[in-house]
Amino acid sequence: MGDDLGEEWWTNEANSDASGVDEETEQEERPTEKPNTQTKHEKRKRVAEKTVKAKKKKKNEQKEVINPQKKETNDEKSAKPKKKRKKKKTITDVLASSEPKPGCPADLQNLVAQYFSDKRSVIELEELQLHDSCFLSSNDLTHTLSSYLKQICPKWSKIQKQHADKSSVVLLIVCSSALRTIELIKQLTTFKGEAKAIKLFAKHIKVEEQVKLLQKGVTHIGVGTPGRISTLIEKEGLNLQALRYLVLDWNWRDQKLRRMVDIPEVKVDFFKLLEGGILNGCKDDKVKIGLF
Repeated sequence: MGDDLGEEWWTNEANSDASGVDEETEQEERPTEKPNTQTKHEKRKRVAEKTVKAKKKKKNEQKEVINPQKKETNDEKSAKPKKKRKKKKTITDVLASSEPKPGCPADLQNLVAQYFSDKRSVIELEELQLHDSCFLSSNDLTHTLSSYLKQICPKWSKIQKQHADKSSVVLLIVCSSALRTIELIKQLTTFKGEAKAIKLFAKHIKVEEQVKLLQKGVTHIGVGTPGRISTLIEKEGLNLQALRYLVLDWNWRDQKLRRMVDIPEVKVDFFKLLEGGILNGCKDDKVKIGLF
């Protein structure tokens, strides 16, 4: 029986052994392939994680670099002293730091020339210039209103008796406001004597009422604002035929240290009043101007 088996038995065993070995090798090779695929995925994940971490690190480093610069600039700004803006000096600031100077005829002449410089020709500006004889002595800041008027009108008692015209005054005092008008009328008590004074301002008093008051009887002194006086002249409620003295409340200043001619709206009315017959009266030597 051993002979009958022959060579086929050995070959079959060899083949079976070889096939067994092949199966084992295949089985061994298959599990090795799986971990290779897993390692590739893991490597990819690791690489991706590393790149993300690297980007985050770069961003953090950039922030760390930028932030100290900002801090330095802020520190520098805080260390630098802040420049204070220079305030523009107003009329009030200038006058508060300077001593008051009494007005003079040259001040009025210069103001007239300046105001009408762009409104009149050269020839007309020359005509507006007043002669020195048109002016009375100015207040040197030592006078009260009564003492100043006694100085410029020494014959007042005689003048007031001669005046008998209605709707006109002999003495006209021009100031900036209604309150100032009332103050000046109070200061007239020691000067006016038996003369009658009238308030000429717009506050709480209608033009018609003032026209009636002027027409009722003889009025010697008028005290008021340039706006209302100009309106009365335009409406023929007040005429300048009997006017002999024009006193300007030149040196008085309000709470903001402004003179009458420094207040824009009053300044316009003031020059309107001068054009309304005052300058012509001065040229005809009928009206004299005094700066109080």
